[in-house]
Amino acid sequence: QVQLVESGGGLVQPGGSLRLSCAASGSIFSIYGMGWYRRTPGKQRELVAIITSGGSTNYADSVKGRFTISRDNAKNTVYLQMNSLKPEDTAVYYCNALPGSGLNWAWGQGTQVTVSS
Repeated sequence: QVQLVESGGGLVQPGGSLRLSCAASGSIFSIYGMGWYRRTPGKQRELVAIITSGGSTNYADSVKGRFTISRDNAKNTVYLQMNSLKPEDTAVYYCNALPGSGLNWAWGQGTQVTVSS
């Protein structure tokens, strides 16, 4: 079972930046596509960025041009660079395998991102 630990969240003003990290246990991390998700109270978890095992990326329209997902397979870590943050980006951010992968990894504790002046 892969364990996922997110970090890097915090309080930032609108227009600011944060870099989130997701550390995954397990030596087979590199063969899986990964995604960053976010959840706000009363809403379903939303997939905002994906990166395949080959490094291809895709983004939700709401974050396109502002967020960048990347991975370092040697460190078993996925990153989310978030720039030009908006109040509507406020959420708990999680990483996990991609939907439809057939994997059933437990969700980590997530990392809180709050964008407010």
